Amino acid sequence: MDIILQGFALLVSGMTIVYIFLWLLVIIMNRATKLVSKFNHILPDDEPKKKQRHSGASHQKDNVAIAVAIAGAVAQAR
Repeated sequence: MDIILQGFALLVSGMTIVYIFLWLLVIIMNRATKLVSKFNHILPDDEPKKKQRHSGASHQKDNVAIAVAIAGAVAQAR
């Protein structure tokens, strides 16, 4: 019975430590977000790059490669 009580005490103390750690983590992350937003004008984020469109020739090659792969898969299945 003594071992069960020790296990229960260990369980409660461990869960308490984890709960306190997560609570502090949330508080620190919220404060860090506010701090970073105040100084964001110094080093602003880069604008996302736009995706380049495929040229007609490379798009054609992609279609041919896809068609060959499909034909090979169909031939393999038979």
